[in-house]
Amino acid sequence: MSYQQQPQQTQPYGAQAGEPPLWAPYYGAPIGAAIQRFFKKYATFTGRASRSEYWWWTLVAGIVGIVLNILFTSGISVDSDGVPVLGPTYVVGLILAVIWGLATIVPSIALTVRRLHDGNFSGWLVLLILVPVLGALAVFVLALLPSNPAGQRFDVPTA
Repeated sequence: MSYQQQPQQTQPYGAQAGEPPLWAPYYGAPIGAAIQRFFKKYATFTGRASRSEYWWWTLVAGIVGIVLNILFTSGISVDSDGVPVLGPTYVVGLILAVIWGLATIVPSIALTVRRLHDGNFSGWLVLLILVPVLGALAVFVLALLPSNPAGQRFDVPTA
C-alpha cells in the first residue's frame, strides 16, 4: 500500500486548514507548524519528516542554544589573580541549558530519524553521530537530501 506525497503547503503562519495529518510529512511547513509538530511528535520514531520540519527546528534549537550559551558565559568573570569566578548568571544559564538539553534530546533524535526515513534511509543511521566529526557530517548530508517517494514505506497512517 502506498500513499501519495502531500503537495507543498503555503498556509500562513499558524494556519490549521490544509495541514496534512500528523503521521504524514508536512512539506513546506511554516516555522510555527514545524515547531508544533516537533513537540506533538515528541517520541515518535516512525513516519517521516520533511526538510522544512527538520530545518526549522534546527534553526530554532540553534538560536536557543546560542542565547543560553551567551547567558551562562556572561556570568564568568576573572579576578585579579586570573582565576575564573562563576557568578549567579552562570549558574542560572547552566541550569536552563541543562533543562533545555534534557527536554529536547529525545524529540531531536526522533525528528532526525524521521528525516532519514523521508530520504528512504534507515533511522539507525542516526547512530553515525557517535563517530567523531565524520559521523555528524554524514548525518548532515543525509538530512540535506531531498525526499524520496520510496520513504513512504516508513509511514504508519493513523485514523
